[in-house]
Amino acid sequence: MAVVRWFKRHFVVIAGLLTLGYLLLPNVIVTVFSFNKPKGRFNYEWQKFSLDAWKQPCGVADMCGSLSISLQIAVWATIGATVLGTMIAFALVRYRFRARGAVNSLIFLPMAMPEVVMAASLLTLFLNMGAQLGFYTILIAHIMFCLSFVVTAVKARVMSMDPRLEEAARDLYAGPVQTFVRVTLPIAAPGIAAGALLSFALSFDDFIITNFNAGSTVTFPMFVWGSAQRGTPVQINVIGTAMFLVAVLLVLASMVITNRRNKVKA
Repeated sequence: MAVVRWFKRHFVVIAGLLTLGYLLLPNVIVTVFSFNKPKGRFNYEWQKFSLDAWKQPCGVADMCGSLSISLQIAVWATIGATVLGTMIAFALVRYRFRARGAVNSLIFLPMAMPEVVMAASLLTLFLNMGAQLGFYTILIAHIMFCLSFVVTAVKARVMSMDPRLEEAARDLYAGPVQTFVRVTLPIAAPGIAAGALLSFALSFDDFIITNFNAGSTVTFPMFVWGSAQRGTPVQINVIGTAMFLVAVLLVLASMVITNRRNKVKA
């Protein structure tokens, strides 16, 4: 009976840990197989422990080139979507204008629409405009579908802001720019950061929209898909593991900074 009572008290925690473990299982498999030395072209069965792939992460032709393209697109798409999305979010929350409700509804369409539909629509648009498919068409497409996620994240944060804080800053003779930099922006920063990180992740690993609008440009997800037809180099697992570790380190760093700030405030 004691075991049953303990299980009932900790059921939610146990269920959460099991769910988290299930979600992280693919990352664990990718990490483990990044140290594998397969006998053939496919890295699907464990053969032998090896650090060769970690020593030569760019040992596969064109892989690091495609990775560089994906990182460049992700960075610029994140910057563009974050700047535009932040401005749109502030406009939707702080101002009243005609068609405001319609704009609010349209913002959610890219998130609700199947990617293949958006990809085909963007391809049609670029072809009708006579644009050459490549780096910049991918960048424009990524900014367009990342924009909705940024607006949603920033809008939620702006809606929870207390306008009296900005009024207090203005009462203390702070100008509009100073009020925004010293009061508004720090409060909205978590939402902006969340939107930016989400944009980077979505842009970096997108395949469907990129494949439609890439032309001859090959991004890292497209390289992985193409490699899977002929073989799966261990270096793909190395890059995936490295990206996962960087994401974990960023989250841990954010938690440490937040805890330190809370201690200072306390």
